Amino acid sequence: MIVKIVNRSQWSLPQYATPLSAGVDLRADIPEGIVLEPLGRAIVPTGFYLEIPAGYEAQVRPRSGLAAKKGVTVLNSPGTVDADYRGEVKVILVNLSSEPFTVEPGERIAQMVFARHEQVEWDEVEVLEESERGAGGFGSTGVK
Repeated sequence: MIVKIVNRSQWSLPQYATPLSAGVDLRADIPEGIVLEPLGRAIVPTGFYLEIPAGYEAQVRPRSGLAAKKGVTVLNSPGTVDADYRGEVKVILVNLSSEPFTVEPGERIAQMVFARHEQVEWDEVEVLEESERGAGGFGSTGVK
């Protein structure tokens, strides 16, 4: 799949870390560090703009190492970048740890995965067909 990109950051284009990586790494395009206090959040720019093909979205997800080691994650995970959005891609980070965390310029802050999606047409009915599960949710299928 080809995605058009405008790079206004000081960093190279987003890259896959390994040949089988599902997501490209996103870097903070900031002039100086941003301190995230415990439970603090910030919208961090990446410096690039996308033209995603129709029928696809870009999903912005946390980096597992940053989340596990520092408690910093993407707040609206996964964040969706729609195919018709042309603004700068930005990442909402939150610090869920008890220690301040500084986002450094060029730091890898998130990953982005491209996914196909469908749009639905609603078929409004009065009753839904029964299923084995029924209306059970939130742990209704068991713990183990």
